Amino acid sequence: MPPVAPAMVAVSQAAPRLAAAPAFDDVYAAHVRYVWRLVRSFGVAEAHLEDAVQDVFVVVHRRLPEFAGRARIETWLFAIARRVAGAYRRTASRKTDRQSAIDDEVLASTDDTFAALSRAQAAAAVAAVLDTFDEDKRIVFTLVELEQMSVPDVAELLSINLNTAYSRLRLARRAFEASVTKRSPEES
Repeated sequence: MPPVAPAMVAVSQAAPRLAAAPAFDDVYAAHVRYVWRLVRSFGVAEAHLEDAVQDVFVVVHRRLPEFAGRARIETWLFAIARRVAGAYRRTASRKTDRQSAIDDEVLASTDDTFAALSRAQAAAAVAAVLDTFDEDKRIVFTLVELEQMSVPDVAELLSINLNTAYSRLRLARRAFEASVTKRSPEES
């Protein structure tokens, strides 16, 4: 074996090592609600939410050792959730009865059934409005308004121009407001 120069030893010891991938249980516990909200906001039918979230975490479990940490874990989960949700939207029937999507177990387990029912109906109404948006506007609107991310963070996450993100948000807000205004007289 040829002798190794001291400079080569120093370089090889100083080379940065990739951080160990986070444990699956930690990723799941910290981000399952985030993934749930993402998948729902991407238009997956209420009846398929649990399956879609599970599919996201099956991919995460399989690919976690490959996660290099070059991006935030939320960014990585977002990309996986977006692809899984797209597959569900393409294959699932979009004609679901939103009222029947209210989970009886959730209602039975809460102390204030009226409040739980009101929240479920409000969530169904928001989902119905979001279903009318094209995917680009729905994603930006959901991340900014529901996930409380900043527009620059959303632009970076989606790899789009900042002005494009602001434009999509403005158009989505306008469409959301118009939909809510249109629905309000019907409910009165």
